[in-house]
Amino acid sequence: MVRKELTMRIANYLQPGCVALRQRADSLEGAVQQLVALLDDTEYLTDTAVFAADVRARLALGGICVGNGLAIPHAKSTAVQKLQLAALTLDPPLPCDTPDGQPLQMLVMIAAPAEANDLHVQMLAELATLFLDADFCTRLRSSKTPEAFCRAIAEREAQDDPAAEPPAPTNEPGYRLLGVTACPTGIAHTYLAAEALQQAAQARGVTIKVETNGAAGVANELTEEDIQAADCIIVAVDRSISLARFVGKRVVYTSAGEAVRDADALLEKAVSGKAAVYRGGHAFRTNDWKELGREYYGHLMSGISHMLPFVVGGGIMLALSMFIQHSAGSGELTEVMTNVGNAAFRLMYPVLAAFIAYSIADRPGFMPGLVGGYLAQVGMTTGNQLSWISSGFWGALIAGFAAGLLARLLNWLLRGIPQTLDHIKTGLLVPLFSLLVVGLLMVMVINPPLGRFNHWLSVQLTGMQGGSRLVLATILGALMATDYGGPINKAAYVTGTLALVSGQYDIMAAVMAGGMIPPLGVALACLLFPTRFTTDERRSVPQNLVMGASFVTEGALPFALRDPLRVAPSCMAGSGLAGFLAVLLGCGCPAPHGGLFLLPVMGNPLGFLVALLCGSLLTALLLGVLKKPLKQ
Repeated sequence: MVRKELTMRIANYLQPGCVALRQRADSLEGAVQQLVALLDDTEYLTDTAVFAADVRARLALGGICVGNGLAIPHAKSTAVQKLQLAALTLDPPLPCDTPDGQPLQMLVMIAAPAEANDLHVQMLAELATLFLDADFCTRLRSSKTPEAFCRAIAEREAQDDPAAEPPAPTNEPGYRLLGVTACPTGIAHTYLAAEALQQAAQARGVTIKVETNGAAGVANELTEEDIQAADCIIVAVDRSISLARFVGKRVVYTSAGEAVRDADALLEKAVSGKAAVYRGGHAFRTNDWKELGREYYGHLMSGISHMLPFVVGGGIMLALSMFIQHSAGSGELTEVMTNVGNAAFRLMYPVLAAFIAYSIADRPGFMPGLVGGYLAQVGMTTGNQLSWISSGFWGALIAGFAAGLLARLLNWLLRGIPQTLDHIKTGLLVPLFSLLVVGLLMVMVINPPLGRFNHWLSVQLTGMQGGSRLVLATILGALMATDYGGPINKAAYVTGTLALVSGQYDIMAAVMAGGMIPPLGVALACLLFPTRFTTDERRSVPQNLVMGASFVTEGALPFALRDPLRVAPSCMAGSGLAGFLAVLLGCGCPAPHGGLFLLPVMGNPLGFLVALLCGSLLTALLLGVLKKPLKQ
């Protein structure tokens, strides 16, 4: 049941992202269709087609033109989750059947939930009363920006009701700032960033609520009341998340790593009032190339974050199958486990491509992305099936971005289709043409050269022995300790998982050892050289030992942020040594995650422990030499 407001304020339900100024319309139905499109970008409209049908049904009854150049189309619909408004001004005015004969110059649409009782009637009354003032309507129509349009309404409502509370503070006591954190794996950076923001806010005496989008789901979720009351939202994410709920609010957009490194600077920007108002849409519309790069990096990480559970689950399933076969011999159970693990591996590229495309274009991108990823997986070309070679990770990457961008382009090109034929666009034209183009692209352009490249790379990797293989292992191990879960770390990890898929278990062992060393090394340094570290750093020893044993590199990140010139080289040296020894001693890791919990299924587990011990000890000794004792 929707709560009835004691004081209905238009400004609380109309955001700049739902306002379009000086638009053209050939008919009343066309103007109403534009309003529906404005609401389509909000998270409160669950099914645009259903809502559009409900609006058309109400429009057929007439009576939406109220005079003075104003129309208020409205509908109660099961496709609406919460009351929302959209506004449109027309230039030139639209001649149509109005009570006073004046052409239509402005429309305000009310989208109300089906169970809203008389909530939309209250809003109708508020709008009709507000727009009785012809001078005020003229001022609205002359607004230069959607923000100015909304601000004029808020100011007028405050003027009419001086005792009323300002539009923003609707919760009690409320939070001045809000935060959202997310990283590709949803394990470490997500929570480190949240903790850093909370500590910085506490130091400033500012209230903040932080939503974490972790591997286990969303925790401490921001409510609509939280968002309305906040001055600014800090979005610190390394993958794509929905921002529609923040339209019309000031937003500081950054990475989770930046929040960990300098949370205070982000808070300074958030409380300064200089953060940009989020208007919705995509970075293409702003010509901000830095923002565009961040947006598409988020799309990539969204695909990788959905792919990783398939890699991890499938890899561990295969490892357990091998362990049972080694201990008790082959059987029906091990055969099933092997088949299930291989099935998960075969799905990882279609899932990667599908969720990259979904992140870019929402549901229209999912299907062509999924099929494009499958075509990359099987390596389909125009030649004989025996000649097909998988284009692998890079093919799926291209398929995902191509499918997402193509689906978005098709939706834009077909935007002129009448609302009554919208189901043909979404149900036939976009799926058909996106699938056709992505299929042709993969089969004829992408798979042939990338398949040959992957074959060449596999042959080179398999033939890489002796010193060259040890150099590769050392480099990958060191890269795992470069940015503690950042892009370089992720690139090295993806290289290890690709080697794992092709049966190069020793390379995966080198990558895993390199990622475990930083938290283990700093923990060991705290134990061996306690005078070099603060009390808080020494207290983190148990936590870092657990994180290192679990293959969570980010445990060393707070140390690196405080003293990067000493900690980073020490960790990279120890990780490089561990990667070197893992390959030298013939270690093999058949799964991409798990750390010490995978010892029973590893090749030469004792050698892997030796590699970890030597790498951790080297990191600890270098820290002991490079860091000076702290003053008491």
